[in-house]
Amino acid sequence: MTATETRVVVVGGGMAGHRLARQVAAQGGREVLLLCEEPQAPYNRVLLAEVLAGRYAPELAALTELPDRVARRHTRVVRIDRDQHRVLCDDGSAIGYGDLVLATGSSPVLPALRGLFDDSLTGRERHELPSGVFAFRTLADCADIDAYLPDVRQAVVVGGGLLGVSAARALAGRGVPTVLAHQGEHLMERQLDEEAAGLLAGHLAELGVEVHTECRVRSVLTDGERRVTGVELADGFRLDAQLLVVAVGVRPRTNLAQAAGLAVRKGIVVDDRLATSDPRIHAVGDCAEHDGEVYGLAGPAIAQADLLARVLGGEDAVYRGSRLLTRLTLPHTDRPLDLAAFGETTPAGPQDRVVRLTDAGRGSYRKVIVRRDELGGDRLVGGVLLGDLDTVGTIADTWEGDEALSAHPLHLLTTLGTNFGGPSQ
Repeated sequence: MTATETRVVVVGGGMAGHRLARQVAAQGGREVLLLCEEPQAPYNRVLLAEVLAGRYAPELAALTELPDRVARRHTRVVRIDRDQHRVLCDDGSAIGYGDLVLATGSSPVLPALRGLFDDSLTGRERHELPSGVFAFRTLADCADIDAYLPDVRQAVVVGGGLLGVSAARALAGRGVPTVLAHQGEHLMERQLDEEAAGLLAGHLAELGVEVHTECRVRSVLTDGERRVTGVELADGFRLDAQLLVVAVGVRPRTNLAQAAGLAVRKGIVVDDRLATSDPRIHAVGDCAEHDGEVYGLAGPAIAQADLLARVLGGEDAVYRGSRLLTRLTLPHTDRPLDLAAFGETTPAGPQDRVVRLTDAGRGSYRKVIVRRDELGGDRLVGGVLLGDLDTVGTIADTWEGDEALSAHPLHLLTTLGTNFGGPSQ
């Protein structure tokens, strides 16, 4: 068998692709080549908000450096030739593979806002964003935003999900007055309930972020040189802004897979061994759809990379899906706020009980969903935690273990951490 026939080619230098390439290289026995589209070495995207806030230098976000024989930067794959088992790159090179792994990640969603891709003064279509308008997805985005900040008197962030909240608090941390405009009823509605979201909004306000929910941005306003000057809301109200960050979500990058004829729905469809409809091609991370689920979080991406490394090494490993835990820390000089949301955050029926503790004075909130199983035991199926969560791992381990609770769930909440007040009245 030739080197090409055993080579593992990984397309995408994000966290999942980097971890997979490193593990396959460490196993030995198979050549591995990681093709990274970005010019930088692979980095931890979870730390982007820390980089934008100025708390981390960009180089501190870098992942373990891989040797040149394993990782090739600034190389974009433009086509997969499944018949010849090779990928074609934008530099004209063709690279053969024995197994191909797509770790192409996701791209920011850019909504259909008037003035975003057409000139708000002339109406002519444009292919580039106005000056001062940025997505928030890469280290390059952070660098571009940072370079723009000296001339910014006010920033607007569109989108109140995890990414938008992270961008808004990072800008506020740089001393930039920031407005967060979110179309939903409350912040991070995929993870939080209304009460928890209200506490989060209050904490953001203390950091200098003005939060507006049920607020739809209709247009991007620009001047004669197509520099952003503000946004217009659906009710006609205008907000001044010299910087606009669009963070309304991401979508899986599936274009390579689609062009190659692989099965694609929301993401690139994979089975329990993370193989696509072509058994020699696999997918992991934000671009992969397993059992109808596209996770879009670092934890599942790492879990998939770990399992696929075992599969490619010859093990009979099976992926059964991931359990989701979202973490966010909002620093503050007086009172930092930690947020954790996991599993099911709303009751699904009469078999579920909600146990809740609140301390509004300290801005702390803890809620868990407990489900009665067939044997009459209580199991922790999800929850939302806000406050100073010194030992959030304790409750996360209980949830991950999926075992019957040995004590009343109220005991679990009251013994979690030391900086939480008593039950709400």
